[in-house]
Amino acid sequence: MFSQKRQLHELPRDEALRRVASVPLGRIVFTLGGLPTIRPVVHIIDDGDVVVRTQLDTTTFASDGAVVAYAADVIDLKTRTGWGVSIAGVASLVSDPAELERFESMLEPLSEQPVTYVLRIKTDVVSGYEVVEE
Repeated sequence: MFSQKRQLHELPRDEALRRVASVPLGRIVFTLGGLPTIRPVVHIIDDGDVVVRTQLDTTTFASDGAVVAYAADVIDLKTRTGWGVSIAGVASLVSDPAELERFESMLEPLSEQPVTYVLRIKTDVVSGYEVVEE
Protein backbone atom coordinates (compact mmCIF):
# COMPACT_ATOMS: atom_id res chain seq x y z
CA MET A 1 0.00 0.00 0.00
CA PHE A 2 1.02 3.60 -0.50
CA SER A 3 2.21 5.73 2.37
CA GLN A 4 -0.39 8.27 3.44
CA LYS A 5 2.39 10.52 4.74
CA ARG A 6 3.50 12.03 1.46
CA GLN A 7 3.72 15.81 1.38
CA LEU A 8 3.95 18.23 -1.54
CA HIS A 9 6.49 21.06 -1.20
CA GLU A 10 7.17 23.93 -3.57
CA LEU A 11 10.78 24.26 -4.75
CA PRO A 12 12.49 27.65 -4.84
CA ARG A 13 13.56 28.76 -8.32
CA ASP A 14 17.29 28.05 -7.81
CA GLU A 15 16.59 24.56 -6.44
CA ALA A 16 14.14 23.81 -9.26
CA LEU A 17 16.76 24.74 -11.88
CA ARG A 18 19.38 22.69 -10.02
CA ARG A 19 17.07 19.67 -10.22
CA VAL A 20 16.54 20.15 -13.96
CA ALA A 21 20.32 20.38 -14.38
CA SER A 22 20.68 17.05 -12.54
CA VAL A 23 18.92 15.07 -15.30
CA PRO A 24 19.78 14.91 -19.02
CA LEU A 25 16.28 14.61 -20.46
CA GLY A 26 13.09 16.66 -20.44
CA ARG A 27 10.17 17.57 -22.66
CA ILE A 28 9.69 20.69 -24.75
CA VAL A 29 6.13 21.89 -25.31
CA PHE A 30 5.46 24.05 -28.35
CA THR A 31 2.67 24.91 -30.77
CA LEU A 32 2.45 23.04 -34.06
CA GLY A 33 -0.44 23.82 -36.37
CA GLY A 34 -2.15 25.71 -33.57
CA LEU A 35 -2.06 22.73 -31.19
CA PRO A 36 0.24 21.95 -28.27
CA THR A 37 2.90 19.34 -29.04
CA ILE A 38 5.38 17.66 -26.69
CA ARG A 39 8.75 16.12 -27.62
CA PRO A 40 11.51 14.61 -25.49
CA VAL A 41 14.89 16.34 -25.81
CA VAL A 42 18.27 16.43 -24.11
CA HIS A 43 19.16 19.57 -22.20
CA ILE A 44 21.61 21.45 -20.03
CA ILE A 45 21.21 24.55 -17.90
CA ASP A 46 23.46 27.38 -19.11
CA ASP A 47 23.55 30.72 -17.32
CA GLY A 48 20.08 30.07 -15.90
CA ASP A 49 18.54 29.14 -19.27
CA VAL A 50 17.56 25.75 -20.65
CA VAL A 51 19.52 24.77 -23.76
CA VAL A 52 18.29 21.85 -25.88
CA ARG A 53 19.34 20.02 -29.02
CA THR A 54 16.50 19.05 -31.29
CA GLN A 55 15.59 17.73 -34.71
CA LEU A 56 12.62 20.10 -34.85
CA ASP A 57 12.61 22.07 -38.06
CA THR A 58 13.18 25.79 -37.59
CA THR A 59 9.78 26.43 -39.16
CA THR A 60 8.34 25.00 -35.95
CA PHE A 61 9.68 28.13 -34.31
CA ALA A 62 8.63 30.50 -37.10
CA SER A 63 10.84 33.17 -35.65
CA ASP A 64 12.94 33.71 -32.60
CA GLY A 65 10.62 34.56 -29.80
CA ALA A 66 8.31 31.54 -29.79
CA VAL A 67 6.90 30.94 -26.32
CA VAL A 68 7.48 27.36 -25.18
CA ALA A 69 7.25 25.32 -22.03
CA TYR A 70 9.78 22.84 -20.72
CA ALA A 71 9.35 20.08 -18.14
CA ALA A 72 11.64 17.64 -16.38
CA ASP A 73 10.99 15.31 -13.47
CA VAL A 74 12.08 12.28 -11.52
CA ILE A 75 9.23 10.29 -10.00
CA ASP A 76 9.55 6.95 -8.18
CA LEU A 77 6.45 5.05 -9.27
CA LYS A 78 6.67 2.65 -6.34
CA THR A 79 6.75 5.27 -3.58
CA ARG A 80 5.12 8.06 -5.60
CA THR A 81 7.78 10.46 -4.43
CA GLY A 82 10.04 12.67 -6.47
CA TRP A 83 10.04 16.07 -8.08
CA GLY A 84 8.83 17.94 -11.15
CA VAL A 85 9.71 21.29 -12.68
CA SER A 86 7.87 23.27 -15.34
CA ILE A 87 9.44 26.21 -17.13
CA ALA A 88 7.89 28.72 -19.52
CA GLY A 89 9.82 31.19 -21.61
CA VAL A 90 10.88 32.46 -24.99
CA ALA A 91 12.92 30.16 -27.23
CA SER A 92 15.59 31.36 -29.63
CA LEU A 93 17.81 29.50 -32.05
CA VAL A 94 21.48 29.48 -31.09
CA SER A 95 23.41 30.65 -34.13
CA ASP A 96 26.79 31.75 -32.79
CA PRO A 97 29.30 29.16 -34.14
CA ALA A 98 31.33 29.03 -30.92
CA GLU A 99 28.22 28.55 -28.77
CA LEU A 100 26.89 25.90 -31.15
CA GLU A 101 30.12 23.95 -30.99
CA ARG A 102 30.20 24.17 -27.18
CA PHE A 103 26.57 23.09 -26.76
CA GLU A 104 26.79 20.31 -29.34
CA SER A 105 29.74 18.84 -27.45
CA MET A 106 27.74 18.90 -24.20
CA LEU A 107 24.40 17.58 -25.51
CA GLU A 108 24.42 14.00 -26.78
CA PRO A 109 21.40 13.43 -29.07
CA LEU A 110 18.76 10.83 -28.23
CA SER A 111 19.06 9.11 -31.62
CA GLU A 112 21.54 8.64 -34.44
CA GLN A 113 19.60 11.01 -36.70
CA PRO A 114 21.28 14.36 -37.37
CA VAL A 115 20.46 16.99 -34.77
CA THR A 116 21.01 20.36 -36.31
CA TYR A 117 19.23 22.82 -34.04
CA VAL A 118 20.11 24.17 -30.64
CA LEU A 119 17.54 26.25 -28.77
CA ARG A 120 18.00 28.49 -25.75
CA ILE A 121 14.88 28.82 -23.59
CA LYS A 122 14.73 31.78 -21.23
CA THR A 123 13.46 30.69 -17.83
CA ASP A 124 10.89 33.44 -17.40
CA VAL A 125 8.57 31.30 -15.25
CA VAL A 126 9.88 28.40 -13.14
CA SER A 127 7.57 26.26 -11.05
CA GLY A 128 8.85 23.26 -9.12
CA TYR A 129 7.58 20.85 -6.52
CA GLU A 130 8.69 17.75 -4.69
CA VAL A 131 6.70 14.99 -3.08
CA VAL A 132 8.38 13.46 -0.05
CA GLU A 133 7.47 10.90 2.56
CA GLU A 134 7.28 12.39 6.02
